[in-house]
Amino acid sequence: MQIGFIGTGLMGLPMATRLLDQHHVLTVYNRTPEKLLPLEAAGAMIASSPADVIQASDCSVLMLTDAAAIRDLILSEAAQAVLPGHSILQMGTIAPPESQRIRDAVVQAGGAYLEAPVLGSIPEAKIGELIVMVGAEPAQFQRWLPILSCMGPEPRLIGPVGTAAALKLALNQLIGSLTTAFALSLSFTQHYGVETEMLMEILRTSALYAPTFDKKLSRMESQNYDNPNFPAKHLLKDTHLFLESSADLQTGIVKAVQDLLQKAMEHHADDDYSSLFAMVNNQP
Repeated sequence: MQIGFIGTGLMGLPMATRLLDQHHVLTVYNRTPEKLLPLEAAGAMIASSPADVIQASDCSVLMLTDAAAIRDLILSEAAQAVLPGHSILQMGTIAPPESQRIRDAVVQAGGAYLEAPVLGSIPEAKIGELIVMVGAEPAQFQRWLPILSCMGPEPRLIGPVGTAAALKLALNQLIGSLTTAFALSLSFTQHYGVETEMLMEILRTSALYAPTFDKKLSRMESQNYDNPNFPAKHLLKDTHLFLESSADLQTGIVKAVQDLLQKAMEHHADDDYSSLFAMVNNQP
């Protein structure tokens, strides 16, 4: 099966590499060509445009920053001309209405579209342990299950297009809210002289515990936010999307997280989102 891959950034590169490791024939495109060199060395074919990827492939996996990038790359005049009969597997994080509008445009051009956002980060992407959530028709899900299964061991059909996008944003909202809440509790106890290990011992034995607390603790204690798996700027983008799509829900908590992430953009935009700890502590 001929697979295309468009967008080889932090997550796209290990995901595309995973497809090569599983012996799929891969044609790749990225707006920054230098990012394609590791894939070329591993055996991928390099395309000069998204249209070339689509022409060379049965389906194209997208791992792009946002809906605007998706529209620019696969809904250009050249790309739409070669979409008939082609399937788009959109795996980035975008809002449910955005995903549905892109689906409509792809279908109108003669192609097929399904969304399959993932939960997890670079380590999980490298070994094919991502949680894959799929918004598609059942027949589409079954057709592309072998490709989706390369990314995660148990892809799940959530419902039609839009449902998986909504679930992914709901989970990313938890990333921001949980991390902020933990950073606040950690800072509060430190201020009053409680040893951090005492906090963690009690927290780990309680129903309040989430594994992400331990994953981010060392970064917060060392205040080292370099080499992120998920940069703060991407979490801010997803928080914006959640708020824009949240209808009449009470979202004051999420707006507070958004404000902290916005402050983080001055010094920590490209750093790990655990830099929320610095914002809670009014640090640069």
